[in-house]
Amino acid sequence: MAMLEVNNLSIQFGGLRAVDGFNMTIEKGQLYGLIGPNGAGKTTVFNLLTGVYKPTEGIIKLDGQDITGKSTIEINKAGIARTFQNIRLFKDMPVLDNVKVGLHNHHPYSTLTGILRLPKYYKVEKEMNERAMEILKVFDLEADTLAGNLPYGKQRKLEIARALATDPKLLLLDEPAAGMNPNETQELMDTIRFVREHFDMTVLLIEHDMKLVGGICEELTVLNFGQVLIQGETSAVLKDPTVITAYLGE
Repeated sequence: MAMLEVNNLSIQFGGLRAVDGFNMTIEKGQLYGLIGPNGAGKTTVFNLLTGVYKPTEGIIKLDGQDITGKSTIEINKAGIARTFQNIRLFKDMPVLDNVKVGLHNHHPYSTLTGILRLPKYYKVEKEMNERAMEILKVFDLEADTLAGNLPYGKQRKLEIARALATDPKLLLLDEPAAGMNPNETQELMDTIRFVREHFDMTVLLIEHDMKLVGGICEELTVLNFGQVLIQGETSAVLKDPTVITAYLGE
């Protein structure tokens, strides 16, 4: 069974059909890339997969479960987590607390329990602290550092760590190498490979850095004007004349 099956996914904003008949299948454990020029609809696809937008048409299945039209919280609980092109951290909070935000879906307690500091509050907080520290150790991040004081590359790592704290089956990375220098990009590639192996993760990423895409993605979908241009094995897709013309501008 595929980890993600997307069939005939479409969304319309007024007279604009931003995504039109999008199909994609990702197998468990794959590193999969979604590429295309600016405005092609890539982030719109991510927003549809995560419940930010509700599709006009189509079906989304995660590990066999139909998640079409569900809320962002329901989809996250079902097993999809994401990062964003523009880093969205709580920059005035410590690294540890940023990761714990991602743990609350799976370690809940009521508002009253938190206010009154009932025994369950301390139990859940202890469990979340322990799990957050495990994740931070994997990413070599210091728990007490303010998120906003981290170097750019480590802020990207923290955003991935927070997403992984939700215990997803599928991790969506929206331009994770944006703004990185070559050394940071290479480190990011190593991090993504490690995440796939260490967390038994399936990864779908949007990226414009073709060195990163060619270096880690096993299959690609190329999107243009909201429609699939070509899909297949990465090496073959990147050599396709249609892709070179439409995407690379050569």
